[in-house]
Amino acid sequence: MHNKNLAYDAIVVGSGPNGLSAAIAMQRAGLSVLLVEGKDVIGGGLRTSELTLPGFKHDVCSAVHPMALASPYFSSLPLQVHGLTYIDPNIPAAHPLDDGTAAVLYRSLSETANSLGTDKQVYLDLIEPVVLNWSKLVGSLLSPLRFPKYPIPLAKFGLNALQSATMISQRFSTEKARALWGGMAAHSIQPLHNLTTAAIGMVLSAVGHIHGWPIPKGGSQSIASALESYFISLGGTVQTGFMVSDLNQLPPSKTVLLDVTPKQLQLIAGKALSKIYNWQLENYRYGMGVFKVDWALSEMVPFKAKEARQAGTIHLGNTFEEIAQSEQYSSKGQITKSPYVLMAQPSVFDSTRAPSGKHTAWAYCHVPHGSITDMTAIIENQVERFAPGFKDVIIGKHTMNTQQLNVYNPNYIGGDINGGILDIGQLYTRPALRYSPYRTSKKGLYICSSSTPPGGGVHGMCGYHAARQALSDMFNIKIAVVPENEGW
Repeated sequence: MHNKNLAYDAIVVGSGPNGLSAAIAMQRAGLSVLLVEGKDVIGGGLRTSELTLPGFKHDVCSAVHPMALASPYFSSLPLQVHGLTYIDPNIPAAHPLDDGTAAVLYRSLSETANSLGTDKQVYLDLIEPVVLNWSKLVGSLLSPLRFPKYPIPLAKFGLNALQSATMISQRFSTEKARALWGGMAAHSIQPLHNLTTAAIGMVLSAVGHIHGWPIPKGGSQSIASALESYFISLGGTVQTGFMVSDLNQLPPSKTVLLDVTPKQLQLIAGKALSKIYNWQLENYRYGMGVFKVDWALSEMVPFKAKEARQAGTIHLGNTFEEIAQSEQYSSKGQITKSPYVLMAQPSVFDSTRAPSGKHTAWAYCHVPHGSITDMTAIIENQVERFAPGFKDVIIGKHTMNTQQLNVYNPNYIGGDINGGILDIGQLYTRPALRYSPYRTSKKGLYICSSSTPPGGGVHGMCGYHAARQALSDMFNIKIAVVPENEGW
């Protein structure tokens, strides 16, 4: 298949989960593929490093991966053979409340529903259909807009998913159920009164019951390392330490796929793009940023609620109303003293993350786009609120504001870790309204980042779908959408 007049058939720029997925798909199709990464280590948002003290391994960006096992593409790859092991906490997520109790997302759907008392049936009515029909929904939820293979289950899902999280919250009568729902929906990184914010809450809850919210043993770098190992085993080539700022820097190839957001796409290839496409990219909207803290701890986080001490992920925000207010403030450019905090404690389940008897913890809160406000004390106060004595067990810390995150990973524009706001206006038209969102206006040039459908999350589906488009357009190679035996 390889054209001897070209250095490579395809070049993929950027080695995040989508870049790696695109490179693998192209290489599996029999092409000669070069994967280029600006940093010295591949991974994008999948990197693990000793950020605080020696022996304490912290995930620099993402830490817990609800969509990794749910990804049809990742599930089709032999990543376990290449060293990837997932750890599945019995409690995927806990949401502590001021009274010392916690709302809990258990692995079991029925156990979660039963824990919500009078809201049991409301929860089941909302989440159980997603769990039961997941194999028929996943193909549409993790793909570009197209006519669904199973329109009826998707239509029923959409009746709830297209609503705002605030509208759905009104169905619950207990504070505990409303809080659990708010914590799930706030992963959307936008005001909870926005339409479609119910979708992420429904999907993450259902995935927790189907696959759990897994933690990769050894850190998120393990996912990237397994993907890289598989790519190389197929004959792929990786070049690190090569920061691309212009297409002319790349060796000759028939096609190029960029794991970048619209802003970098314009910087790298803007002169080669049409005026209307450049205009569309200029009007692409980015969302809120994040402020992140990693801690080295002398012992476990002393949460009052025992369920929180046993959970892989903890949502800190107390009531639905507090969370909604926090997200609203951040979206309006305001700093809140009681932010919604997403927290993970991987060392509770993975002893490789810290020296014996010690622990790590990871957390971030949403902040205004581009904010440089130091949120360390505010986040620590929020943790202390639900875990008295937390500050006393801190022996090291590392922080990153939105600008520092953007320097670390150029895709995090203004600290936006989703590659652009995922609201109803950019749900399927990211990064531009086109027949194929992965094609640019330049023939042979594609975008494969989370700025394309289905958006943010460690699932690799943006890269996979972009590769399918490029293979079809440039090489007349048609590859089946995976996995056909799961409702695709």
